[in-house]
Amino acid sequence: MVGALVGVGGAALLGAAGYQSMAPTGQWYGRTFVGLSRGSKQIALTYDDGPNDPHTLRLLEILAKHEATATFFLIGRFLGQRAAIAREIVKAGHAIGNHTFTHPNLIFAGQGETRSQLERCQRAIGDAVGLAPVLFRPPFGGRRPGTLAIARSLGLTPIMWSITGYDWNAPPADRIVARVSGKIRGGDVVLLHDGSHLAMGGDRAQTVIASDRLIASWKAEGYRFVGVPEMLQDGGLGSASTAGQGN
Repeated sequence: MVGALVGVGGAALLGAAGYQSMAPTGQWYGRTFVGLSRGSKQIALTYDDGPNDPHTLRLLEILAKHEATATFFLIGRFLGQRAAIAREIVKAGHAIGNHTFTHPNLIFAGQGETRSQLERCQRAIGDAVGLAPVLFRPPFGGRRPGTLAIARSLGLTPIMWSITGYDWNAPPADRIVARVSGKIRGGDVVLLHDGSHLAMGGDRAQTVIASDRLIASWKAEGYRFVGVPEMLQDGGLGSASTAGQGN
């Protein structure tokens, strides 16, 4: 009986550990940033898997129209194809971050591969825009203690999210808006996608439409759209005066 209970307890612990390795707000494996306390009037819009032609550029137009700042987590291998888009992101005053070189799930990666993925992406971003990012988002949210330790050894702050639009499979804009709008409490980090990790040219037209609608709605409620570095500074977790932050 005791053995059975131990077995059940071990299985539960393993399940919880597996959940924590992927859960965006989980903190078992090390501190990650997921936003500010509820009630803040700041929102950090974040976009993963770019740069992506043409949807990143269309998204930049929407952000400019609303005078909103966002954060873009870039895949290194795409920078060799569309470095000019990354430069437009920085020129527009947005923040950028490291999203690895090829977008593997890092819970299955050894320390050598993890370090290589982050370092190669750092170099790709530096070559493209002349800045070294200070933010890191693990693909799929997957991380282990070693993942976060390696990121920090490279001067990168791990950034997760508190709300997602579940837009990676290109659902209609109405569905993206519905998934996000009812969860906003202020101080949120919102995960959306301007690209696809599978290939350049992923269709993100619906995310662009949804972003336009969401920003307009939240602005009317008095929210302000900031880059993650500004939110980090306001939360007392980092300095917004480092390279790669945007304005």
